[in-house]
Amino acid sequence: MRLDFAPGEAAQVDFGAGPRLLDTDTGELRKTWVFVMTLCFSRHQYAELIWRQDVATWLACHRHAFAWFNGVPKRVIIDNAKCAIILAHRRDPEVQRAYGECAEGYGFKIDACPPREPQLKGRVEAGVKYVKQAFLPLREFRSLADANAQLRQWILAEAGNRIHGTTREQPLALFESVEKALLGRLPDVPPELAVWAKLKVHRDAHVQFEKAYYSVPFRLLGQTLWLKATSDVVRLYQEHVLVATHVRQLRPGARSTVADHMPPNALAFAMRDPQWCLKQAKAVGPQCRALIERLFADRVLEHLRAAQGVIRLGEKYGSARLEAACQRALSFDNPRYRSVKTILEKGLDQQPDAAAAFDTLAESYTGGARFLRDAAELLSH
Repeated sequence: MRLDFAPGEAAQVDFGAGPRLLDTDTGELRKTWVFVMTLCFSRHQYAELIWRQDVATWLACHRHAFAWFNGVPKRVIIDNAKCAIILAHRRDPEVQRAYGECAEGYGFKIDACPPREPQLKGRVEAGVKYVKQAFLPLREFRSLADANAQLRQWILAEAGNRIHGTTREQPLALFESVEKALLGRLPDVPPELAVWAKLKVHRDAHVQFEKAYYSVPFRLLGQTLWLKATSDVVRLYQEHVLVATHVRQLRPGARSTVADHMPPNALAFAMRDPQWCLKQAKAVGPQCRALIERLFADRVLEHLRAAQGVIRLGEKYGSARLEAACQRALSFDNPRYRSVKTILEKGLDQQPDAAAAFDTLAESYTGGARFLRDAAELLSH
């Protein structure tokens, strides 16, 4: 049977394949899609060419369409696109959380068609076909923005003023005279359009969303959190509790890390850089600083952990013993963490310095020893 709709009662939404257009950011030719929303009573429509069919684009297209009509229909009839419906079912479909919030904010009901029954949204399918046959093949576009500017002008000038094959009236005139006044009022404050995602916390206390990384408190390692992303901000929730907020990262591979989210040992490691090690070594003494400088002067190995380990030995043995151990290690030309640690463990730092002992032994042969007779006295005899 033919479906009839009252003015302002419903709109239908669908996608169609668009032309390949030049991406002015990358210089590449990319595939496009055409989003169409058709008001069921007047057949007046909104159309927009887009790059992708993701959730954020889906929500943005709805906002643009409602602004175009300057009103909101009571319900929006859709198919089971993944950007709108998580689970397609004839009686119990499961809607995307972000789309549900959009519907609640604008005050419309989502009406998902049963699977494999596209005829229930035939008005918009006819609208998509009309755009693809009467507009796209007859135009040339420099960019996506240029294509959308031409599309809006075409809807107002040609598509909206044609005599529709079913209603036998002009869609734009029928919309202006009857349906526009019966649409729901736009909210005074537009609802926040956000994308929701369920993500697991990685071992480094970060979650990954759209090729960017965001930190969360390390106590949540291995747990699954809700992420809410707007165009500017990313928020992370454990159930209904906000646990982290970040500025949205748009560059692939970008990382947003809050220092307080990291485990104490990881945070301490990150803060103890070479400059910190040199500053701490200087407070211990000149020999300790000289040993740390020798470690960082190595052309082959990165000795940051070794330097941190040497400084940490002072917490157990004290600065005085650490300074003596560094001096002993340098005297043997062995400025390594294991050398300093062994010297302290065996108490060698409390023994006479090796160089001093060598000087004492040398004095026996070069100075006046107790049992050494003067060579000049022997010759006199």
